[in-house]
Amino acid sequence: MALYRDEGVVLRTQKLGEADRIVTLLTRANGRIRAVGKGVRRTTSRFGARLEPFMHVDAQFATGRTLDIVTQAETIAPYGMSITDDYGRYTTGTAILETAERLTAEEREPAVQHYLLLVGALRTLAGAEHDPGLVLDAYLLRGLSVAGFAPSFADCARCDAEGPHRLFSVQAGGVVCRSCRPSGTVAPSPDTIALLAALLTGDWAVADSSEPRTRREASGITAAFLQWHLERGLRSLGLVER
Repeated sequence: MALYRDEGVVLRTQKLGEADRIVTLLTRANGRIRAVGKGVRRTTSRFGARLEPFMHVDAQFATGRTLDIVTQAETIAPYGMSITDDYGRYTTGTAILETAERLTAEEREPAVQHYLLLVGALRTLAGAEHDPGLVLDAYLLRGLSVAGFAPSFADCARCDAEGPHRLFSVQAGGVVCRSCRPSGTVAPSPDTIALLAALLTGDWAVADSSEPRTRREASGITAAFLQWHLERGLRSLGLVER
């Protein structure tokens, strides 16, 4: 069997047999992969604890007929230890992991942007640098942008008319002018539009100073935008405290 190494983040695990586990990872060079961790559910396993959700690892794999096999795993960053200790961070992190899995495909191709975005979000979440809800919405907006669904929060998403604009349309892809206003358009506050733009660009000074009401409105718009492009909602998003 051919061997290869890659670094990745554990997104999800599934039990397999009595002692094995199927591990889904988002890796830097190979994108999203599923591999078997043999014997990792035994207490005597040398690296079972490293193959849990949120863990950032450097792993070695052996290619298999259907699923590859994890033969080694070294911890790069134990984000799971900090994230699972707090309910708010845990539910937020779970939504981030589910989004990462939904936005990527098992294509054996590099997913560097998605990978770096995920690592950065988990590092920020584990370090409690910002409100978990802000971290989640920033990740969702940026993840959609990397996937080719970048929203517009300045110029009109349909005719490129120079902003600012007060109207937002999920199906149009961002803010729209009055001439391009489709059905289902909403009119969020200017502060909400500013917050959404700040989350997309990483302007944390603006994001951190936002009001709770503004954050709730921005979260609703972000969730609707995500659901529109994924064509169904995230199961874990309903557990996130807002």
